[in-house]
This record gives sequence, C-alpha cells and structure tokens, in this order.
Amino acid sequence: MPAENIIDLLASSTGPTFSVEFFPPSDDAGVQQLLGALEALQPLEPDWVSVTYGATGASRYKTFSAVGALRGQTATSLIGHLTIAGQSKSDVVRAIEAYERLGVTHILALRGDPPRGESFVPHPEGLTSATELVTLIKSLGDFTVGVAAFPDGHPESTLELDAEILLAKERAGAEFAITQLFFDADAYAAMVARFRALGGTMPIIAGIMPITVPSQIERFASLSGSGMPAAFEAQLRSVADDRARFREVGIELVTDLCRQVIAAGAPGLQFFTLNRSTATHDILSRLRSTADALPA
Repeated sequence: MPAENIIDLLASSTGPTFSVEFFPPSDDAGVQQLLGALEALQPLEPDWVSVTYGATGASRYKTFSAVGALRGQTATSLIGHLTIAGQSKSDVVRAIEAYERLGVTHILALRGDPPRGESFVPHPEGLTSATELVTLIKSLGDFTVGVAAFPDGHPESTLELDAEILLAKERAGAEFAITQLFFDADAYAAMVARFRALGGTMPIIAGIMPITVPSQIERFASLSGSGMPAAFEAQLRSVADDRARFREVGIELVTDLCRQVIAAGAPGLQFFTLNRSTATHDILSRLRSTADALPA
C-alpha cells in the first residue's frame, strides 16, 4: 500500500485502522528481529508503522537508523516519535530536520518521561511541553502531528486537566492522538467523552499492549496510572503458573478489550509490539474473524 496521510486513512477507512509501534533496536540482531517482525506483519496490511524515540545522542542515531531501515522495507505510512526531555530546542529542530530528510511527514509529539522517581525538568535551552513541540513542528514544515492521550490519567495531572491539555495540543496543530497503554475500555470511553465535551474533535487511537507472559502483571502494576482492573488481573493471576494457558488468556482478554474500544467508537488500534509479531497477529486474526472485525 502506498504511503498515505494518516488523517485521510482514518477518515476513509471502512472500519478501525490497524497500526504497529516498534522501538529502535540496540544491535544488529535487534535490527534483524525488527525487520522480521515487520515482514511477518506486512501480510496483515498495517495502515501505518511508528518508531519510538531515544533522547540521547546514541539512541537518537538508533531511532533514525531504524526509521531508515523500515523506510527501505515498506511503503506503508510511518510515524516518527519525538520527545523534548533532556534536549535543547536546537537538538529538537535537528531531529525534525532528520525526519524530513528521511521522508517522514508524520511525527508523534511527546514531552517524554523523566527518570523514574523524578519530576520533569525542562532543558535550560529547551521546550517545556508537548504543546510547544506541536507548535514548533508545525512551524517547520508540512508535517502531520499526533500527540499522546492518557485513558488512566497522566501521573502528574488530573483527568480533567488531561482533557484541557489535549485540547490545547489540538489547538496548537495536533491532528490525531494515540493513547498510552490501558486495560479498561470504560476509561478510554470516558477520556474521549471529556475531550469531546470541551470541543475536541481529533481522532483518538487506542494504544494496545498484548499480554503474553506473567512478568507483565508486575511490570504494568509498577507503572503509575497503567494498572490492570482487578477482574482483568485476577483472570491472569489464576493461570500464571501455566505459561501456555497464560498466553491464551492474555490474548483473549486483550482481544476482548479491542472489541470493547471498537464498540466505543475507537477509530483505530495501535499495537505496542515490542518488536515482535506473533501476539499482534493472533489478536488481529481473532478480531477479523468476528462481526466487529477490522478491515481485511
């Protein structure tokens, strides 16, 4: 499929869009795993692919290398992530210019997280918020800009303030949002309703994390605002001693979550793949086999 503007894809699709997120690999073996995951998912025809961003010099290089590798393997639309944490404004401008040279016209504008246990402190020569980043990106070229949304609430904010900040991002030029991972469809629907009540109109894509191994329970519990609902977690813990059964239950729970957010009006699903393909493939196959399927 030739690369298209993501806003056009969201508007023209006959059902929810499907996309995948990768992270920049750290070595040659990781590059091969990334390209292998992309190859495995290509027959499913993702509407776009996104690549996360590293804020340090070395990790930024890995980001752009990964983007270049993906550009060489697929004509599918691609989103490059960009954060402001730990960077000067000139660093951020250079990153935007690097994306432009790579032919990337979609950027996900993020503030970026501080080290665990610390508060965000802007770079002394940097930007202070994702809203400022949206404004900067739009001023530097013909980019389509997305932002993050938080169904369970941002750990430094309130649900009401989150909605106001999301609206400010839209007014600064953001054209779509992708949520952080979540496991409660009601939280997604309530977040969208708060945003719409303020007059927000941009599409909000649901970010989906497949669950396949028991260690993910504790990992997500340690993420502020991203814990699992009690009943959801209980079903997983009940089979935690059986890895094969755990994977099956996790895949079905996340598939059901996808069904619920589609029923709630989600315009698309973005899967956080961790540079793997099997779980995403399994969930998507189950969705496409039912009446509420994604477009084939």
